[in-house]
Amino acid sequence: MIIRSRPLPRALLLRALLLRAPLPAGALWITLAAQMAGIGGVAAQTPALAAPGDAAAPAGVVNAQRAWQNWTLNCQGCHRVDGTGSASTSPSLAGTVAKFLWVPGGREYLCRVPGVATSPLSNDDLAEVMNWMLWRFDKEHLPAGFRPFTAAEIGEFRTRPLRLEASQMRNDLLRKAEESGPP
Repeated sequence: MIIRSRPLPRALLLRALLLRAPLPAGALWITLAAQMAGIGGVAAQTPALAAPGDAAAPAGVVNAQRAWQNWTLNCQGCHRVDGTGSASTSPSLAGTVAKFLWVPGGREYLCRVPGVATSPLSNDDLAEVMNWMLWRFDKEHLPAGFRPFTAAEIGEFRTRPLRLEASQMRNDLLRKAEESGPP
């Protein structure tokens, strides 16, 4: 058996973890364990999860592990592991995403942004990811009477994806949210 002297690529590690896929021939599971312990940086990038059935689990999330996996595979590439996004490509979700729920049109906007509306996820899975994402990246701004997204709601709004107007609409909605404050 060969002991690897360099870290495995993060994508290979995530694949092995999420899909329980075997590592390449000759790689030791010790390598994976060492990288998960922090040597490869993966442990520091794994967000805290609410366990299914946990009292702290987000409303509308049946399986937090599945929601996190769907986020990792479908959203994290653009919005980053911590939800901070990138000024030039994908907006930040951290500390702002729940503020859209403070203003009229905000819920619809979140369902119609290009990454949500054109996601390959089913409406059920996408509703779960949306609810998990709100809790994970901006629970401090969730309105007191937060109503979780449903598959039917996602299905209705995602049929009309936003395109070029998404950025301006985002700015307008966030400005209104900041002016009005929490409901």
